[in-house]
Amino acid sequence: MAFINIVDLSFSYEGSSDMIFDHVSFRMDTDWRLGFTGRNGRGKTTFMRLLLDSGRREEERRFEYSGTITAPVGFEYFPYEVVNQERLTLEIAEELLPGSTEPGEIWKIFREFSNLELGEDVLYRPFSTLSYGERTKALLACLFLREDKFLLIDEPTNHLDMRARELLGEYLRKKSGFLLVSHDRRLLDACTDHTLSINKTNIEIQKGNFSSWWENKQRQDACELAENEKLKKDIGRLKAAARQSGEWADQVEATKIGHKNAEKFSKAGGVGNRDYIGEKSRRMQMRRKNLERRQERAIEEKSQLLKNLEETEDLKLFPMEYRTEQLAEFRDVSIGYGEKIVAGGVSFRICRGDRIALTGRNGCGKSSVIKLLLSCLGLHAGGEGTIGHENAAYKEADMAALTYRGRIDTGSGLVVSCVPQDAGFLKGKLTDYAKEKEINPVLLNMLLRKMDFSRTQLEKRMEDFSEGQKKKVLLAASLATQAHLYIWDEPLNYIDVFSRMQIEDLILKYKPTLVFVEHDREFVERISTKQFGI
Repeated sequence: MAFINIVDLSFSYEGSSDMIFDHVSFRMDTDWRLGFTGRNGRGKTTFMRLLLDSGRREEERRFEYSGTITAPVGFEYFPYEVVNQERLTLEIAEELLPGSTEPGEIWKIFREFSNLELGEDVLYRPFSTLSYGERTKALLACLFLREDKFLLIDEPTNHLDMRARELLGEYLRKKSGFLLVSHDRRLLDACTDHTLSINKTNIEIQKGNFSSWWENKQRQDACELAENEKLKKDIGRLKAAARQSGEWADQVEATKIGHKNAEKFSKAGGVGNRDYIGEKSRRMQMRRKNLERRQERAIEEKSQLLKNLEETEDLKLFPMEYRTEQLAEFRDVSIGYGEKIVAGGVSFRICRGDRIALTGRNGCGKSSVIKLLLSCLGLHAGGEGTIGHENAAYKEADMAALTYRGRIDTGSGLVVSCVPQDAGFLKGKLTDYAKEKEINPVLLNMLLRKMDFSRTQLEKRMEDFSEGQKKKVLLAASLATQAHLYIWDEPLNYIDVFSRMQIEDLILKYKPTLVFVEHDREFVERISTKQFGI
């Protein structure tokens, strides 16, 4: 048993007043399978970078932090940055594991590939020709073969299909010594035995997978909310009682002074009676002070509650009602790029209120179906239809190269809002983005605030946002758009668990007509009304 110790760690980026970490201390066992969760922008990737930096010589470190990080092992980071992706995967494996591709050693790589259902031929193909899923599996297999390393795995599931995610969970469950950042609830449950969470005010570790952590958090939040309500009532009662006691004490105190009162006391027994009234006033003043002290203690107790309560306000959506039942239909459609067919026999209808999940393995053509649908809807521009503001995020060359056979019918006058896979094109200020896309900037900011953006973050340039925050901008822009049809292509990449649940609740409440591609099985099963395999 060995521990990675983090003691009194503080860090903020140069030029920023935001503290990412503020005097945090905890430790992690090097044999744990740690799930790492927290809202977007809280510092999960930053923490991994600091761990990596701690293993470098002082003159090679990229970040300045206070506190100490000590570890008996080295760290490796996924995704590994592959320089020159035109090389064979075999060469990259040799770079990661010198000597591992020799005849007597390569069997270890083949064994890991087999566990991930990855063919041996992958080693002999250029890395650039591998799918996202194949790249993820190949790199993880090689990284786990490195001895005496604690693996930092940052969002490995983006672009992975459901089957690949299941395999990844099974694979990681057989390993130990890693920290996994993922917002896929099923994956975290499948392979982790401890959960590290970045909360609003602290970092904590609990034994158990995501579901047990989530259950504990809900229970703790419920207890704190109940205690908070009780203390609010106590504070109100104590305030009222202290005020009443003060009024009574003041009235009694007033009877001790003045010429007329002196005559009354003289007739009623003189100084002795006056002393009695003075003692009564003193006791009532003491009672008021005791009530005020109890009130202050209750306020102090209340201030210790709800600091880590993750509040997710209800989002709103503004779907438009289309005039006919059917919006679009694919009939036995084959899709390709030039002569290459990527999907065939695609048939489905989009009707009002449908929430259609397009499912299938990586590379089966789901995104091509989305692009083709957008392209066909774009034919109705100029009065007959409107394409949502993010269609330009898809490469024009890809859209132009699309070919298809079969029949596609789309309704006229359809207004469509789209969320693309990639958010890397977002740059500049949010106000300029809202103006360019003709979105109400106040509404956009309000939606982002409800998705856990701080006021400070709203002032930053979008290229400085985390990947999850960028994706939230695209989602918020789509939610701010009134449309008949919403088309979302992997909308949850990088999106934190709390926001995923928030979006699920939104869709179930407003019931928009939606076509989407998403590999988070929990999300798909909860919100889809239909699933079509491509």
